[in-house]
Amino acid sequence: MSVKEISLPFNEDQLSDLRSGDRVLLTGSLFTARDAAHRRMFETLEAGGDLPISITGQTIYYVGPTPSKPGQVIGSAGPTTSGRMDKYAPKLIELGLKGMIGKGRRQQAVKDAMQKHKAVYFAAVGGAAALIAKSIKKAEVIAYHDLGSEAIYHLEVERFPVIVINDIYGSDLYEEGEERFRIES
Repeated sequence: MSVKEISLPFNEDQLSDLRSGDRVLLTGSLFTARDAAHRRMFETLEAGGDLPISITGQTIYYVGPTPSKPGQVIGSAGPTTSGRMDKYAPKLIELGLKGMIGKGRRQQAVKDAMQKHKAVYFAAVGGAAALIAKSIKKAEVIAYHDLGSEAIYHLEVERFPVIVINDIYGSDLYEEGEERFRIES
């Protein structure tokens, strides 16, 4: 299977070319946000405020990086469980978010929003935090500094390895894998 190289932020052509199961290397700009940042963004929107970042066409990586050691851009940066952001994801997708990176399954409401508004969900390999960190070339906290590792970071990444789990067509790699296992066993 070949590996697709994608430049971030996304454009519509890139999204339409991705299918569940595709291996992808991402290069460009993305944001981080975990539970606390998502909650705060959602509360801000509910209160009629603006998000601290423009998410149109952007990707959010569900990660709480550890502090960097001397000479490093960032510490370990492995994915966190995406399901904790499912409550907030459909609204962010509706507002223009095009990519999410994490680990684990997504709820049907999130998958429906991805299909309706053309967004994708990638898995990063859990347990490979140190390896993933090598793909991060720049990291800067840009919002919610008080949240520590759950603040929103702006990252510049180079050849960041991910796998498409949910594409814009409604496919789900986890479900496909389970089905193949049932057929083969």
